[in-house]
Amino acid sequence: MKTLSNSQLTIQVSSHGAELCSIFCNGKEYLWQADPTYWKRHSPVLFPIVGSVWENEYRHEGQKYVLTQHGFARDMDFELVSQTANEIRYRLTDSEETKAKYPFPFTLEIGYRIENKKIEVLWEVRNTGTGTLYFQIGAHPAFYYPDFEPETTNRGYFGFDKTEGLNYILISEKGCADPKKKYPLVLTDGLLPLDTHTFDKDALILEDSQVKEVTLYNKEKKPYLSLYFDTPLVGLWSPPAKNAPFVCIEPWYGRGDRAYYTGEYKDKDWMQHLGPGEVFKGSYVIEVRE
Repeated sequence: MKTLSNSQLTIQVSSHGAELCSIFCNGKEYLWQADPTYWKRHSPVLFPIVGSVWENEYRHEGQKYVLTQHGFARDMDFELVSQTANEIRYRLTDSEETKAKYPFPFTLEIGYRIENKKIEVLWEVRNTGTGTLYFQIGAHPAFYYPDFEPETTNRGYFGFDKTEGLNYILISEKGCADPKKKYPLVLTDGLLPLDTHTFDKDALILEDSQVKEVTLYNKEKKPYLSLYFDTPLVGLWSPPAKNAPFVCIEPWYGRGDRAYYTGEYKDKDWMQHLGPGEVFKGSYVIEVRE
């Protein structure tokens, strides 16, 4: 575990999964501390898929491969590349282990940079092969609800940088989505009330770059924490029917298969493509607002 600190913020990052494991600010912890009773992770990076492929199988150039939910990067040890007073970077490179599940040469770098009460999360994917690299990448950070009280139903609110015309899709079967059915995201006074039933049907998935900012508000409607991103999708989630003390705000470059999808991996919804030698760079920012 490595630590970065400034006068306002301290974060900790593990080389396992290059995972952010702590955001300590204002004398308290903001990032979920991975109690397996509810969910055993803090903020895994999802690569080379977001969500699930149908029946945990995908097809590429006549071959079938098995890949479980959210890919393998979150469960692998990364190499520490560099560390300064305010930034740390890790790297994962393809190996025989990864090629058995994912037949593409790549390097994945994950970085964290702090400034004031902000954490910038940095992703860099490089195609080190001679063919096209197909991949998805996403975030899955979990944040404590402000002033969580398990015996009450109110959990606070979500706010967005847009207040009208928002819609979401749902997971339908075996971790895969039904993008044909869209549901209106109903806001009250410009905010989405969060309660013990908000995620009864699993994640709410906003597609098509509808929003670029999500803020978690406390019960008094004061900003608690914000995420800023430029991803085409964002997932909102807390474990259904568990009354969990946390909620996830998940910027994604990709999502799980549509249910029953059996086409080629390269033709999946929201697939990213890189030519030989090309580099993808993505990022998002977490800001403590209190």
